[in-house]
Amino acid sequence: MACAGLLLAAAMPVQAQDATMPLGASAQGDVSVTIYNNDQALVQDVRQLAIPRGRSTVVLPDVSARIRPETLGFATADAGIVEQNFDFDLLTPGSLMEKAVGRPVTLIRTNPGTGAEVRERATVLSTAGGVVVQIGERIEVLRDDGLPVRVIFDEVPPNLRARPTLSVTVDSTAAGSRPVAIRYLTTGLAWNADYVALFDEAAGTMAMQGWITLNNQTGTTFSNARTLLVAGSPGTGQPQYGPTRRAGVAPFQPGTGSAQRERVGDYYLYPLAQPTTIASNQTKQVSFLDVQGVPARRAFFREVPWLTSDEAPVNATSLIQFSTGAAGPETGLGDALPAGTVRFYQRDQAGNPQFIGEDQVRHSPAGSQLGLTTGEAFDITVEAQVTARERISAGEFAASARYRVTQDDGSTSTATVEQAVEYWRTTMRYTLTNARSQPVEVDLLQSGLSNNWWLNDTRAVQESVMGRQLDADRRLHVVPVPANGRADVTVTYETRY
Repeated sequence: MACAGLLLAAAMPVQAQDATMPLGASAQGDVSVTIYNNDQALVQDVRQLAIPRGRSTVVLPDVSARIRPETLGFATADAGIVEQNFDFDLLTPGSLMEKAVGRPVTLIRTNPGTGAEVRERATVLSTAGGVVVQIGERIEVLRDDGLPVRVIFDEVPPNLRARPTLSVTVDSTAAGSRPVAIRYLTTGLAWNADYVALFDEAAGTMAMQGWITLNNQTGTTFSNARTLLVAGSPGTGQPQYGPTRRAGVAPFQPGTGSAQRERVGDYYLYPLAQPTTIASNQTKQVSFLDVQGVPARRAFFREVPWLTSDEAPVNATSLIQFSTGAAGPETGLGDALPAGTVRFYQRDQAGNPQFIGEDQVRHSPAGSQLGLTTGEAFDITVEAQVTARERISAGEFAASARYRVTQDDGSTSTATVEQAVEYWRTTMRYTLTNARSQPVEVDLLQSGLSNNWWLNDTRAVQESVMGRQLDADRRLHVVPVPANGRADVTVTYETRY
């Protein structure tokens, strides 16, 4: 609105304030908040209210401005709900002026030279693109031109609220004060986990702290609320799309252990130890995990797509691997980890922690094996080259089969060839270098070995370092690279493509 700055000085008589919405103290009662990972929260609020006999309207201020009204539950003794309304039209200078269209207001202009004030009665005609008023016989546009102008309103329109307010019409069979319980879902309340890990490479351990980060964008403060966090995302009726597979040998191997935490349905619960106030537009952090001496190791990794010839050596990816198994010197963190961001630090020679990278962790059951990326290894590289690729005959391909099937009667079966099949022999060479003064092991992963189900017959017929087939698409070689040295790995594949 063109005169938004001008309207900020709008004055209103005290007696026009809604008596049901006192300024300052919250009207909430005994509040519990359950927050999920998918921008959804459950608010439960028990208030002590006086309700007359018969039909009346119960006004409930200080609810979330982003309430989902259709999820409201209302319960109190001796009364039934007839109708509910959520008043989301909040009191602002702009909304106050919009509701004043067709009504009289008082304009106060101040002479900048003398300081004298001049009052004029005006009728608001329009607020579309600016404020148009009628003063006597003239029509005037209020401009935000820096001249001191105030607008005095006679009253607050009844449908404007200073705070988000829920009003419920009830029919009560008895009069008196009683507890009223309301329950609703809202967006705008979110939480996520943030982790700080101090990695000790020499000792092969790390210390990890976990923080719950709460964010309140509901437009309402929840005072002294019992807060429960749920690791999981309950269905909302909207399509769900699963995460794509991340690069890595085993960035996530789900565990089968049970965490020592309460569960509801498929979700773990993380209650905050003490009631807390979650202020509007506030980010709050609360500690929930502090573990020392967790076994951890640095690993290096490179994934090579099929038929890749690098133009130059590629830096290996650096990972830190650890487990969420039972707490102890030979196990892990001892807890299920809710999804969040893990930030890794490592001490320099002076003993000062330095940031070395961060990665995302998904919801991880107890006993999971995790490998989180910290960045690129500065002095460890892998270069892949296709050194030979030739077409081979069906007989040569058949000769490399690892087993044959012979029918009991010695007969052979025939099949209709739906398409011609070509056979190829490909030799890959991988050159790994290590500029460190200590030897390292690099997880070398060749991917792209699967090309549609009818071609899933890739064979590694010769390899200088024995590999392990992870699935139809990927084969892993763990390659030792000497200190300040290099290692060459050659693998010959026979494929149908």
